[in-house]
Amino acid sequence: MQEQAFAKCDTDQACGIGAYVDSFAGYLAACGYAPGTIQSQLKLLGLFNDWLSRRRCAIDQLTDELVAAFLKRCTRRGRIHRGDAHTLRQFLTHLRTHGAVAPPTLVVDDSPLGQLQREYEQYLTAERGLAPVTVSGYVDVLRRFLTEQFGKGALDLNTLTASMITTFVLRHAGTMSPRYAQGMVTALRSMCRFLQQQGAIDRDLVAAMPSVSDWRRATLPKYLTSEEVERVLQTCNRQTTVGRRDYAILLLLARLGLRAGEIVALELDDIRWRVGEILVRSSKRLPQDRLPLLTEVGDALARYLHRDRPPHTTRHVFLCTRAPRRGFANPSTVSTIVRRALARAGLSPTLKGAHLFRHSLATRMLRHGASLPEIGMVLRHRTVQTTEIYATVDLAGLRALAQPWPEIGGAR
Repeated sequence: MQEQAFAKCDTDQACGIGAYVDSFAGYLAACGYAPGTIQSQLKLLGLFNDWLSRRRCAIDQLTDELVAAFLKRCTRRGRIHRGDAHTLRQFLTHLRTHGAVAPPTLVVDDSPLGQLQREYEQYLTAERGLAPVTVSGYVDVLRRFLTEQFGKGALDLNTLTASMITTFVLRHAGTMSPRYAQGMVTALRSMCRFLQQQGAIDRDLVAAMPSVSDWRRATLPKYLTSEEVERVLQTCNRQTTVGRRDYAILLLLARLGLRAGEIVALELDDIRWRVGEILVRSSKRLPQDRLPLLTEVGDALARYLHRDRPPHTTRHVFLCTRAPRRGFANPSTVSTIVRRALARAGLSPTLKGAHLFRHSLATRMLRHGASLPEIGMVLRHRTVQTTEIYATVDLAGLRALAQPWPEIGGAR
């Protein structure tokens, strides 16, 4: 099949990518691509090979720019298909992995802003010990703020004032949720501490930093009743591979209150079958927590791992069912699974993400007599203030605290 799909290079021509086709086909098969799809991808490589040969381009001259030029030519001739660009990028990465093509040249931003950004990133990573995703978010805020203040001109950081920061916050806070706005303000505080520590500014701007109101505790937490949770779980078709995988994920959310990021990070070695516990890896670089491996959850995980999880080098528990098979890219994949399950169950709560099940578990525990500290232990909250939000759903307890309405002039 490979010989038919791929036109071999002529020995007099200079391309030479044919030597790597078999290994690439093996890689595609290991990623779970169907034989027909692999054949189409190899046919594309044959066309790419012919194009390179006519240009007398050696394999070590391949670059991202050449791939882009080939795709542009195919687009003009109406020969581009969905996935072709991804296939060629995969093949270029494959060649680089085997040392046949040099790695891409990194473009270093030598501007003052670029240099400051690298120093700030190093500070957040080495001195603050923040997670990569947090570092990326903080650096984005720094770049956006300084770009709005100075544009492409010189960075006169000592001219920064509290009013500049306040204006920036007011301009952007209204376009995002309170939680994201609070995160932006936290990043700005971190930026100001860093600039003061580096001597770039000579005054403390953190004290004048505005705060963002969060009215989450003014309303009841969004949750599902026990009956609704069971309805959602029953929507998973456990006769299919996807259904069994999604059922195991939803059980981890509903019974143990895992966060979406913790499910994405869950690895095979984290399931300790003999001692009956699960190690939970936090994306916030906090110490690992241990939770009991409930029988219902363990059965669902064992069924998925035994019957449905494809062989793969990654240690992540949950993999994509479509090629290329790999672990989930980010927590939004888990939230997508939750939204689809809610839609199948005919439910449309205000909160539709994975966190809905944490709220539901906490509410159910509270109504069955669990204390707030006990709920905080199960949900692995680091502060009691995080758990206090669930006190508002204890309506019976709140009624006992309510004072009678005062009587005025004998009227109620």
